[in-house]
Amino acid sequence: MDTRHLVDPELLPALDYLPPFEFTAETLPLVRAGLAKSAAASASRHGDTSHVSVAEHVIQGGSGQPMTVIVYKSPAAAASSSVPAILYSHGGGYIMVTAQLAGGIASGVAVATDAVVVSVDYRLAPDTPYPGALEDCYAALRWLHEQAETLGVDRNRIAVRGESAGAGLAAALALLTRDRNGPAICHQHLISPMLDDRTCVDKDPHPHAGEFVWNAAANRFGWEAMLGQTPGAPDVPVYAAPARATDLSGLPPAFISTGALDLFLEEDLEYARRLLRAGVPTEVHVYPGAYHGFENNMHARVVKQAKADATAALRHALFD
Repeated sequence: MDTRHLVDPELLPALDYLPPFEFTAETLPLVRAGLAKSAAASASRHGDTSHVSVAEHVIQGGSGQPMTVIVYKSPAAAASSSVPAILYSHGGGYIMVTAQLAGGIASGVAVATDAVVVSVDYRLAPDTPYPGALEDCYAALRWLHEQAETLGVDRNRIAVRGESAGAGLAAALALLTRDRNGPAICHQHLISPMLDDRTCVDKDPHPHAGEFVWNAAANRFGWEAMLGQTPGAPDVPVYAAPARATDLSGLPPAFISTGALDLFLEEDLEYARRLLRAGVPTEVHVYPGAYHGFENNMHARVVKQAKADATAALRHALFD
């Protein structure tokens, strides 16, 4: 595969700093450590968030373990007694990144939307396979709902948002809370969601998607780590891989965006198609020349457009 000529020219320079991840059980700790060292630099990509208030809370996680959630409030959100909230699950292929490392993204969303953002430091695979991360997100959603008055949140206007694996968790959480009759979610906001383990075993993969950043080998490693089994097997639970769900009716309205060169392109478009056929209002964006994680290049026009589209959709879902 050689798709460099299809990349948006403004996104090309970043590829020199975003090599494909190469994961093994031995290299994963090194990758995690490298991400921690680069956290300060990545935070600056999301604008000035110095005026955002940040508070950490230790709550009970999905298995009863102590778990951290981080609450971000813009000055406008902090000044109100009842604003919408966004439960945020960070990306990282289910195997890397923490809520602390994703603080720049969470703060940026808080500033852009003036909603309260609650970021979940869910447990990572392979240390904790499915359903650990999802149950942690569900526990955080219940906590957010129960603590709404204390946090200054309108419990009737809670959205879920994530990127990549975090978006997969957001989609799974929407399914899970529907089926458990759990706390209501008013909107699911999915940025390049990682939804379908069967992409790992697709006999006819997209010929122009998945070369950069998060490729097929990384995807297989991430799914194997999270599932604790080989991806593509017939018994993978729908809450682990939301694309496997046969009934998408009754889910909250959705926003789905992805890059035209993203490995997840076809699974994301198929999920959007099925949501629409199930009667779920769904907004879909595909950005030409964009690979997985392209949003980190703040100076590219396509990134500015993607962020503007995402912000507009979130504000419409939460405030209109």
